Amino acid sequence: MRRVSFNGKFFSGARTGVYRVALELIRGVDEVITAEPRGDRPEFNLVHPRDARDMPELNGIPRREAGVLTWQPWEQLELPWRCRDDLLVNLCNLAPLAAPRSITMIHDAQVFLSPQSYSPAFRTWYQFALPQIGARSQFILTVSEYSKAMLVRFGIAEPDRIRVLHNGVDHLARAPADPHVVARLGLEPGRFVVALANTQKHKNIARLFEVFRRPDFAKAQLVLVGAAQPSDFDAAGWAPPANVTFAGRVSDAELRALFESAAAMALPSTTEGFGLPPVEAMYLGCPAVVSTAGAIPEACGDGALYADTEDTEAWAQALLQLIEDPAARAEAAARGQAHARQKTWRRSSAQLLDWLVEAAA
Repeated sequence: MRRVSFNGKFFSGARTGVYRVALELIRGVDEVITAEPRGDRPEFNLVHPRDARDMPELNGIPRREAGVLTWQPWEQLELPWRCRDDLLVNLCNLAPLAAPRSITMIHDAQVFLSPQSYSPAFRTWYQFALPQIGARSQFILTVSEYSKAMLVRFGIAEPDRIRVLHNGVDHLARAPADPHVVARLGLEPGRFVVALANTQKHKNIARLFEVFRRPDFAKAQLVLVGAAQPSDFDAAGWAPPANVTFAGRVSDAELRALFESAAAMALPSTTEGFGLPPVEAMYLGCPAVVSTAGAIPEACGDGALYADTEDTEAWAQALLQLIEDPAARAEAAARGQAHARQKTWRRSSAQLLDWLVEAAA
């Protein structure tokens, strides 16, 4: 049975949604093999470059620093050599093209569906690399049936070589809420909506700007969480209205506090491979208003309120109801929480572990 090595390049990169999924799946596999030891499983390890940071504490999966290079050169040149006899598991879209045995999670087909959301260099590399990875991997993992269909559509892999592994959403429950962030940002509980500070075109944040420019939203706040600043939106041609608050990057404890105090989380994206943030919010009792695009209905089910990506009026009505009507907000919160509580990392990780044991045999 081959040793299974997780590709830890992502620990030297930005803390994105893809990073979150990879981290939680590795943590989850570690928890399962620690709590339920069995002799018929392969050896696991986590291989990472020298500039990896904030590594998790693991009990059953040892960490192994390997090589002298960093980032893409490390992944494409050193990693496949260091793991030449292993089954290499890549959870963040990319994989070494020279790896002889690998399994790769490709989260979505956004570089094909919304190429304008990415720089020319980024989309050129991904549009070249993803079909190569799809052809060379033992099988491909993805996060939704929608993403599977798109990977097939764009020739990344055949459907019988793609396995769907839905995300869990229970990670924020580990962090006690830090309510200081609500006071620091000058927010009134129940009078603000949380969304992503992201200027990628498919995230469609300009739709929310149109909503919050309306007079009936004058006393409400749109709180954007993430790296993008007002100048980034100005440069993209989407000037934020005055009632937009930029929270910047926040900790899990701060994000939990924002969700637990907000009237809603809003995701107006024109495409998503899964749509993790609204399901995170619903898990914590925050209603979600989301678009009908991509995998979002698959991820959110009957737990969210829906609006068309282009229908500003529908977004305004759905959000205003949650801001102004506490009873409607409580009903939506309960429905969303019941849906989201079904999605756990333990369940997803146990399924992943079964597939890895099978592949390593």
